[in-house]
Amino acid sequence: MTDTAFATFVRGLPKAELHMHIEGSLEPELMFALAQRNGITLPFKSVDEIRAAYQFSNLQDFLDIYYQGAGVLRTAEDFKELALAYFKRLAADGGTHAEIFFDPQTHTDRGIAFGVVMEGLLAGMDEAEKTLGVTSKLILCFLRHLSEDSAFETLELAKPWLNKLAGVGLDSSEVGHPPAKFARVLQAARDLGLKVVAHAGEEGPPAYVWEAIDLVKVDRIDHGNRALEDEALTARLVKDGVTLTVCPLSNLKLCGVPSLDVHPLKTMLALGLKATVNSDDPAYFGGYLLENYLATAQAVGLTRDEIVTLARNSFAGSFLSEAEKAARLAQIDAYVAAH
Repeated sequence: MTDTAFATFVRGLPKAELHMHIEGSLEPELMFALAQRNGITLPFKSVDEIRAAYQFSNLQDFLDIYYQGAGVLRTAEDFKELALAYFKRLAADGGTHAEIFFDPQTHTDRGIAFGVVMEGLLAGMDEAEKTLGVTSKLILCFLRHLSEDSAFETLELAKPWLNKLAGVGLDSSEVGHPPAKFARVLQAARDLGLKVVAHAGEEGPPAYVWEAIDLVKVDRIDHGNRALEDEALTARLVKDGVTLTVCPLSNLKLCGVPSLDVHPLKTMLALGLKATVNSDDPAYFGGYLLENYLATAQAVGLTRDEIVTLARNSFAGSFLSEAEKAARLAQIDAYVAAH
C-alpha cells in the first residue's frame, strides 16, 4: 500500500476520539476573532506570533498559554463556535464520535456562568450530530492544581446538568497533584452516576496510575505512558483491559518523548494494552486526530492491522452503550472488508 493509499485508508476508517480538551482546539484565527468580538486585547500581534509561542518544554509551559487563550471565550455562542470548529475537523479526519473534555473552573473562576459554557457546548454538539453525523459526549474535568473544595463546588454547579454529562475527569498540572488528592470528589461524582477518568502517567510517576486504578477506580486512564516503567502495573492494565487514551503529538510537543520514533504506542499494542490515539490539545500540539494516526504510524511503523486495532479500541473504550459499540465496530469491520 502506498503512503497516499495508506493515508486514504486511515482517513476513511471510522474512529472515535476519547481525549480532547475543547479549549485546546482553539485555533489562533478563532482566538483573534473572538477577542475582537468580545473586546479583549491579546498579548500577540498576529496569528504567526501566537503560533511562535507554541514552543513548550513541559506541561506547565503549555498550560500557561492555554489558560490565557481560553480567556477569549465569553458567551454561549463562543463555546458553540469553538465546538463546531472542532467537530468539522474531526469529521474531515474520519472521526464519527468524540468524548470531549471541558474545564469549567477555567471559566467560572473568571465570572463565566457554568450554564453559559454548557449551553454553548451542547448546542455545538447537537448541531454536529445533525449536520455532520458526529456523535459526542461531554466530560467535566477538575483542575488538579486547584483545591478539592473547588472541585466539590464545581460538581455542585454541575448537578442541574447531570443528564448531559457522561463523566468527570482530572487534568491540568499532574506532578504534585496525585489522583488521591481528588479521590473523594471523584467518588461523589461516581455516586451521581458519572463515569470517572483521570490523567495519569503523563509527567507523573507510575504510582499515580496505581492510585487511579486502585484508589479512584477509574474507567479509563488518560495518557498512561509512564505505566510502562512498571511491569506489574503494565500487566495489571492488560489484565483489567483498561483503555489508555494516548496522545502522541502532545507527548512530542511537551517533550514527553524526544522524537516520535521512540513513542511507546507500538509497544503498548504489542503488550496487549488497550491503547487509543487522540489529539489532546490539537490547536497547540500541531495536529488533529488523523495527523496523530499518520505521523505516529510513519514514525514507529504501525501496520494496517495495528491501525484497525487502535480504531476498534477507540469505540470499545468509549462510553457508548454496548449496542452502540457493537454497531460502530461493525462499521469498522465493513469498512476494512471493503478496502
